[in-house]
Amino acid sequence: MTEPSAPSTPELPARAALLLDLDGTLLDIAPTPASVVVPPGLLAALKAVRAVLNDAVAVISGRPVEQVDALLDGLPYAVAGEHGGAIRHAPGAPLERPDLPELPADWLARAERAAAAQPGALLERKQHGLVLHYRLCPEAGPALRQALREILNDDDALFTVMSAHMAWELKPRAADKGRAVNRVMARPPFVGRVPIYVGDDVTDEDAIDAACALGGIGLRVADSFGDAAGVRAWLQALGQQRRRAG
Repeated sequence: MTEPSAPSTPELPARAALLLDLDGTLLDIAPTPASVVVPPGLLAALKAVRAVLNDAVAVISGRPVEQVDALLDGLPYAVAGEHGGAIRHAPGAPLERPDLPELPADWLARAERAAAAQPGALLERKQHGLVLHYRLCPEAGPALRQALREILNDDDALFTVMSAHMAWELKPRAADKGRAVNRVMARPPFVGRVPIYVGDDVTDEDAIDAACALGGIGLRVADSFGDAAGVRAWLQALGQQRRRAG
């Protein structure tokens, strides 16, 4: 399948740093988290863009860092996973984990029962939270949302329920992509650069706000690229244009 031509998007400013969401931004959304496909050309495009930006390319995702690195062959210089619940600041660097509350064991057990009651629902466990996916059973969305709200039971000082792509996520309030942007941008090779964040979901709004607060730009996939294929085409064109300019 041929990738579309790159849409018209803002030119990257001098000394830009590129921070990218993963699912729905670099990768097409799949029926389950495990069934995503890395399209041909994406890894080469990331490698080229990282070269022209002097390594200042990061991925900020809700997935664990290990999953991001496995999918992208470790190409992003930095990876923030679990909405900032874990950050790898450089290739091969140990994970930095902010101090976050532990998910109560009984909450996990109740979420497992809620998922089992909805055929097609999937439970994804994370270090400090969980996700209930309903892409395979769209009609179960309201019931799963209600189940998580009942689990939280107004005890929302430390945790919150967040909407995602055909999923509901229970996560610590202190883990969000905006904080992840700030932590990534505080370290070389990102420090002193202009952050350009690209994301597609409500989970990316905090990151877009953080990038703008740092004097950068936030780009929403639907508005600026159309879809993830448009983002990939833009990255390929960006790498090619910068190589020719150099």
